[in-house]
Amino acid sequence: MKVLVAVKRVIDYNVRVRVKADNTDVDLANTKMAINPFCEIAVEEAVRLKEKGAADEIVVVSIGDKSCQEQLRTALALGADRAIQVDVSEAPDPLSIAKLLNKVVEQEQPGLVLLGKQAIDSDNNQTGQMLAALAGMAQATFASELQVADGQATVTREIDGGMQTLALKLPAVVTTDLRLNEPRYASLPNIMKAKRKPLAVVTPADLGVEVSHNITTLRVDTPPVRSAGVKVSSVAELVEKLKSEAKVL
Repeated sequence: MKVLVAVKRVIDYNVRVRVKADNTDVDLANTKMAINPFCEIAVEEAVRLKEKGAADEIVVVSIGDKSCQEQLRTALALGADRAIQVDVSEAPDPLSIAKLLNKVVEQEQPGLVLLGKQAIDSDNNQTGQMLAALAGMAQATFASELQVADGQATVTREIDGGMQTLALKLPAVVTTDLRLNEPRYASLPNIMKAKRKPLAVVTPADLGVEVSHNITTLRVDTPPVRSAGVKVSSVAELVEKLKSEAKVL
């Protein structure tokens, strides 16, 4: 079975995000970039499926300019077999991304498509769902456990008040949650090997997709500074402050 994994290039989650002085966007100058953490979990799960014998090939795909090849090489170092970069100079809107991924799915014919449930920059949580609709595949979102056997994927996901287990007939789309696994670190030998693994570059025109940009960022601001807390010496003082100052009692 072939597994297709979509990965996104985002600011490293350990980096303090800066906003441009004119508030038009996030400042990416000299900022460390990485694979979106949820996408990294999807790559790790694909590698684990291959190690169990449930998958025989892992293809990673990313949509962006040449810089996203860095994250594709990282995914190759983690265990993917080959990579595809869909070359776009400006970030498309989410529906265009889903359409581009759908064309890649049509060409690659994977048995399973894995995506992160959302990206930590845009926080949209919609590409996997739109891709499943376009591809006509079953879908399971927020997977915290995944098992694949006999042409079927069994997915456990968190819902309000408990856990839900779904059975999906393959091919299917699954989006990954944080609890699914803990991604491994790429070893130096695998990083060197990744440089020689195949990485194809295609354009939206090659895939027959017209990319649109229907979303405009109006303004980006840093979060408001939180005011300092207050220490109280007793429960009675706390209750008094909640009554007289916070007025919540």
